[in-house]
Amino acid sequence: MTGLGASVLGDAATFRVWAPRCRAVDVALEGRPPAPMTAGADGLFEATLPRVAPGARYRYRLDGARHRPDPASRWQPEGVHGPSAVVDPGRFVWTDDGFGGHALADLVIYELHVGAFTPEGTFEAIVPRLPALADLGVTALELMPVAEFPGSRDWGYDGVHLFAPQSTYGGPRGLRRLVDACHAGGLSVLLDAVYNHFGPEGNYLAEYGPYVTERVETPWGPGVNFDGEGSAGVRRHLLENVRYWIGEFHLDGFRLDAVHAIHDASPVHILVELAAAARDEAARRGRRVHVIAESHDNDRRLVLPPASGGLGLDAVWSDDLHHALHRRLTGERAGYYVDFGEARWLPRALAEGFAFQGEPSGYWGRARGTPSADLPGERFVVFAQNHDQVGNRPRGERLGALAGAEAQKLAAALVLVAPAVPLLFMGEEYGETAPFQFFTSFLDAGLAEAVRHGRQRDVERFGWDGAIPDPNAPTTFVSSRLNHALAASARHHALRDYYARWLALRRAHPALGARRRDLTRAELDASGDVLSVTRRAPSGEAVRLVANLVAAPRPWPPPAGARILLDSAEARFAGPGAGAPLAPHQAVLYELPRA
Repeated sequence: MTGLGASVLGDAATFRVWAPRCRAVDVALEGRPPAPMTAGADGLFEATLPRVAPGARYRYRLDGARHRPDPASRWQPEGVHGPSAVVDPGRFVWTDDGFGGHALADLVIYELHVGAFTPEGTFEAIVPRLPALADLGVTALELMPVAEFPGSRDWGYDGVHLFAPQSTYGGPRGLRRLVDACHAGGLSVLLDAVYNHFGPEGNYLAEYGPYVTERVETPWGPGVNFDGEGSAGVRRHLLENVRYWIGEFHLDGFRLDAVHAIHDASPVHILVELAAAARDEAARRGRRVHVIAESHDNDRRLVLPPASGGLGLDAVWSDDLHHALHRRLTGERAGYYVDFGEARWLPRALAEGFAFQGEPSGYWGRARGTPSADLPGERFVVFAQNHDQVGNRPRGERLGALAGAEAQKLAAALVLVAPAVPLLFMGEEYGETAPFQFFTSFLDAGLAEAVRHGRQRDVERFGWDGAIPDPNAPTTFVSSRLNHALAASARHHALRDYYARWLALRRAHPALGARRRDLTRAELDASGDVLSVTRRAPSGEAVRLVANLVAAPRPWPPPAGARILLDSAEARFAGPGAGAPLAPHQAVLYELPRA
């Protein structure tokens, strides 16, 4: 693949960098004197050097003085401050020619953090665990960001080298091996990509060009310059990045972090261009690729086609179902949970995608959301847990720790019965007891201290009390690692079986899955304590989930002529035992007689 960065050409390599703020740029290969690059149009510098082997370390010398890593480095083997390394993607032999990806509606996403998922914390250490995920019913891994970040412990949202897979995870070869193994097992791979800001440490981008703008402020620092002077080069950098992940790493899509923090007044929005670049690269390779947004705005335009005034993305995370469900099960009212006290929000989020569709929000202090009932179900990704909703808590407690195992099973039932794309957070399926906390490994002590204080302020502003674990302390990361051995114990194994049974039903039953949102109805009984979700198929099959939302028994007669498909209270799922009335937090899925 040619473009920005170092590209191998036989026994030579071409180096190309956008550096409009520099008068002169040299390639400084280790063991050689700096070689001048030729200045071209729009601040591009280029040089082709002979006898450059894969793995060769290099930096760019800016204006004859400063030695800096390549902004489009493919590998940072010594971290964000170290030299870049030349990578030859042709040296990896792929075996996935027969894998074309999954349809959007067939995705069952499993979000994981590479460093915390296994004791080794590497891409390749995930590979032996792929068969178990496929057996569970997962069809796609979603990797939290892997662009090179400072140190060895981080959520990944502080990345600065967008083209370089994290060196401590195994670098580019490790990621290729993971993706190839996923495809061999029938799993797609989605990447959490951060295009709304750049990390603070190891960030030398401003010395090269106007990558950021002070006109836009995000919660994590200056916004990316998508529409100001010099923005064409910034846009090219990110569009090449999208093509790079699909072309050189065979990735199957993206989760775009916090697109509400991307500001672009250009005639064609950068998100439209990103989605088009992803689809074009996928089409050239005969594969499916999906681009999914995270946004707190509930904006339908994200998933409308550009011809209809939209941005052309495939799906959007729907936080509303999580928030409404979390408030019902935990009673928490801090932060944005204050908006979800009305009983109507939960059934509406289940049946229509967004709960808030233009109603006033007390938390945001404005009207929030747009109509969503007419949008296809597969346009929404729903979840009961994810890295944000667990990890942004002061101590990173999971839902099971907050509300108990029966409440977690109920939450899983509501997520998996919804006409939407479900997402599971790593360890959720067997009831992982380790927290998932916010952790970093900044090398700059001053920055680490500033992040710790900032994190404490954020927690207090949300309305939570108590001190937080030090994000930069190694113990904070270690305590967040999964303990997969739990899955073998009786109670945890039973929970995993429950998830597996649900996912099997989603695949097999014509009334379940992400399709046909228009044939879904969700409603509460008069007490507001029992939620019924009815799903119908065009062919006449129908199911009904009855869920007791409270921690007390509730009377509820079974539907006439129905048979039970799945009951969270069954002993085989470590429940209290099936029977009448509905047990606390019991969820029962019935198959209804054909219409």
